[in-house]
Amino acid sequence: MKCPKCKADNPDTQSFCGECGTQLEPSDDSQVSFTKTLETPREELTTGSTFADRYKIVEELGKGGMGRVYKVLDKETNEKIALKLIKPEIALEKRTVERFRNELTTARKIVQKNVCRMYDLNKEKDNYFITMEYVSGGDLKKFIRRSGQLSVEKAISIAKQICDGLSEAHSLGIVHRDLKPNNIMIDDKGNAKIMDFGIARSLEVKRITGAGVMIGTPEYMSPEQVEGKEVDQRSDIYSLGIILYEMVTGQVPFEGDTPFTIGMKHKGEMPKNPKELNSQISDNLNRMILRCLEKDKEKRYQSAGEVRSELANIEKGIPTTERKIPKRKPLTSKEITVKFNLRKLLIPALVLVVILTVVGYFFFRSGPKLVDIKIGRTQQITHAPGIEIDPAISADGKMMAYAAGPESQMHLYIRQIAGGRTINLTESFPGNHRWPQWSPDGTRIVFQSGGAIYVAPALGGIPKQLVEPSSRRKC
Repeated sequence: MKCPKCKADNPDTQSFCGECGTQLEPSDDSQVSFTKTLETPREELTTGSTFADRYKIVEELGKGGMGRVYKVLDKETNEKIALKLIKPEIALEKRTVERFRNELTTARKIVQKNVCRMYDLNKEKDNYFITMEYVSGGDLKKFIRRSGQLSVEKAISIAKQICDGLSEAHSLGIVHRDLKPNNIMIDDKGNAKIMDFGIARSLEVKRITGAGVMIGTPEYMSPEQVEGKEVDQRSDIYSLGIILYEMVTGQVPFEGDTPFTIGMKHKGEMPKNPKELNSQISDNLNRMILRCLEKDKEKRYQSAGEVRSELANIEKGIPTTERKIPKRKPLTSKEITVKFNLRKLLIPALVLVVILTVVGYFFFRSGPKLVDIKIGRTQQITHAPGIEIDPAISADGKMMAYAAGPESQMHLYIRQIAGGRTINLTESFPGNHRWPQWSPDGTRIVFQSGGAIYVAPALGGIPKQLVEPSSRRKC
């Protein structure tokens, strides 16, 4: 535009003349510029549509911090693959896209059956997306939520497969950095595949993310990750220890309201002994998990191969009766149906329970004779010889609670009826504890101590008083 005062030429983007400062106004015949409307990148795709003229969207598999994942049909190869559509706000960062390119180049080097294959990073208009191997099944996190606790044998089997995948990646200098159950797929045949090496990188590539940057998921991060220090394969071993802990106990060792709280626990708090949460865990497996979770990475296992060897040795020690027995084929093709009258069985059973209850009530009320009532043989549970009395069976018939010890210093214990480690419920609670009774769901035990009634968690904890001693009760 020309200045109406000094006639100097000015760019049409200026509002005032660069020479004299006079306000500029466009002339009637000047060309008016319009702001170009930018097309907003897609954040989701619809089922049945075709993306990038090649991928037919079959269904959405899930979404996470990086974007949405879809099951698609690649029309060029006629194969089903997974497509991750990266969030627009992430893809707009050039450094992020550069990081993805480098990581994808590195991750594609991993060719192992327990690692999900990564294919390409592509762009469709303003949408960046990654294509990868499609795994039919669900992630390990959902598997744990459905099962509560995995059997020891199943947990070891999955952990061994994770070790195989990590061993291959670590041999190439690749650390996952975000190993967690959500990133491990379990296919329809029970095989494990590690997914999403999106945060992993070669140990030689340090120019994008350096020291001082915290990467990972708080519940599964190693202490060195929490501090933002450089990590190596031993950080993945720490995360594997947490995954094993969660598989056999149904919970992670450290939880909190904020990532900071969880991070502080990783740095300074010792995990609860997993065997206290699941008595089926062997001592060897218990020690192995805790070694993976050592704060000092020098004290952990130094390689995934070392962890796998330890798991294989533990697996050999599992009794054959606890291992999965394949179903036998029936000897005849005819279906054999057994019918019985439930009412005829139930009435005698109820009569027997009533008789045992009445006899037990008068028998146990007889004072000194309690000394003669024992479960099995007398055992030295405390430092002094003691007795075992007041048996109580859990509703599922698998656990037994009882009192044991010297007559005036009884403690309460639980153990599996089939055998195994005994747990002292009242070890840190002095007194003379008697008459344990299970809650219907088997999670708590009510007992009497000093004339008062208490309740305690069945796996141990501080008892809580429910009823005061009779001498203090108000009429």
